[in-house]
Amino acid sequence: MSTNERQKQDLTLQELTMLAQEYEEDRRTLRIATIIAVIFHVVLFIIRFPEWATRTAEAQQNKPKIFVVQQPRFKPPEVQKQQEILKPKTVRVPIPDPTPDEPEPVRQYEPEEEIPDTPLPADAVFGDIGPPPPPEDEGPIRVGGQLKEPRRIKYVDPVYPEIARRARVSGPVILEVVLDKEGNPKSVKVLRGLSMGLTEAAVEAVKQWKWEPSTLNGKPVEVIIIVTVNFRLQ
Repeated sequence: MSTNERQKQDLTLQELTMLAQEYEEDRRTLRIATIIAVIFHVVLFIIRFPEWATRTAEAQQNKPKIFVVQQPRFKPPEVQKQQEILKPKTVRVPIPDPTPDEPEPVRQYEPEEEIPDTPLPADAVFGDIGPPPPPEDEGPIRVGGQLKEPRRIKYVDPVYPEIARRARVSGPVILEVVLDKEGNPKSVKVLRGLSMGLTEAAVEAVKQWKWEPSTLNGKPVEVIIIVTVNFRLQ
């Protein structure tokens, strides 16, 4: 064998030896890396397992429970057959006259006594005489029917509060007013009010109004009327 061939064989053996060493080093590195990865995952699992277990338990506790309710079945009520009770039919049998030959008695009717006409007194009055006069201690009468609403003879404009005007509050204020026998407001009751001082302004204005006295059968009486005060923005 020549010298060149021996040198080539030596080089080839050296390269194979180097490749075998590199392969062993790679396998050793891979084994070390695998062992380190396994150890890391085991440690991570040991650390994170309690937290995962707690989350799983909370999720199971918070999971909505589903209840299945079975609708009860009731037996239909038994229909009791009503037995018809047959009423016995009554048959009228004519009773024969025991004395057919004797004549029937004749009933005599006595005429009724006539009641003499009583003359009527001279002061008797027929027809509608109107309602009776109210007693002196009777309270106020509500307007309606034959008692007409009295006519207002004095009017005072209500003061529009500036705060209500700025807030643009408007509308009607409905009051129930009791008038005395002279036509003056005796008491005022609020049936429907407004805010921002409009109700108070309407009451103060109505207390200064005056009406003609109301009369019933020619006598002055106290009456109850309904008054509406409208507040409108110009």
